Amino acid sequence: MRKFLGALIVALGLVAAPPAHAGTTVNERWVDARTLDLTWHSANVGEDVSARVLLPSGWTRNTRRTWPVVYAFQGGRDDYTSWTRETDIEKLAARYDVMVVMPSGGENGSYVDWWNDGKGGIPRWETFHTVELPKLMARYHAGTRRATLGVSSGGQGAVAYAARHPGMYEYAASFSGSTHLTMDGMQLFLTTVNLLGSGPDAFRIFGLPGRDDANWRAHDPYVQAAHLRGTGLYISSGTTGMNGPYTPPGGVWRLTQLSEILIGQMNRSFVDRLHTLKIPVTSHIYGDGWHAWPEWTHELHTAWPLIMRALGASR
Repeated sequence: MRKFLGALIVALGLVAAPPAHAGTTVNERWVDARTLDLTWHSANVGEDVSARVLLPSGWTRNTRRTWPVVYAFQGGRDDYTSWTRETDIEKLAARYDVMVVMPSGGENGSYVDWWNDGKGGIPRWETFHTVELPKLMARYHAGTRRATLGVSSGGQGAVAYAARHPGMYEYAASFSGSTHLTMDGMQLFLTTVNLLGSGPDAFRIFGLPGRDDANWRAHDPYVQAAHLRGTGLYISSGTTGMNGPYTPPGGVWRLTQLSEILIGQMNRSFVDRLHTLKIPVTSHIYGDGWHAWPEWTHELHTAWPLIMRALGASR
């Protein structure tokens, strides 16, 4: 019924399409009455990008009010539909007066303007997420009270963005994100992961370990942790990658789950750093658990009320 109503609204032309952002043509597709998919060409990324938007009750094209926004970032080798495909974020959002925006994050999930041997240029994922996307979402009545969350590399992006853009987000939550990029051995680990997904392009993302360490440090949440003061934080990850309480019945363990061991080391180090700096953080560094959605869905449910409180989003 919701899909039918959404399609009927568009077909009848009861609401006009918003003006394009900075001359960009934005294509809309209603998934249902409160879920809108947007696709447009991003000059920052150099390709077509998308965002799935969960609209709050009471939203209309012509309203003058704005809503607080949660920007939810995907993990690597996934896409902007992952949050609604893998979790019940739609139900969580529907309980509050809040908008949720789930944008493209790229195949490798780097969440950075690529280094490109120091030359810069596309893709500029950080600029896309922190400048282009909020400006576009303002046309859909997204307000300036923002929170961000993400899984895996999206969790890294959520916390790194909050540190690199102080005051932009009221809250940042990371579920199994890489939060200490320059910890011993982690540059090799992360570059290897990107090599498997991007081939030689992996060295264009943060740069070569050693030679381009300054750029790595500039995007390392651990190194930039002092800039997180005043931002609410939720940090979680496993430490073993082994079957845990949320492993689905019959789930087949894979060697890639061992990545959670290294991610757990990074998050323990990052949380310790926050404690040293006396920056408040809610953390859940658990033992057994996969680098997978069942664990992240549980963490989402725990973090969501904290995020809503930080945004001042009413039920």
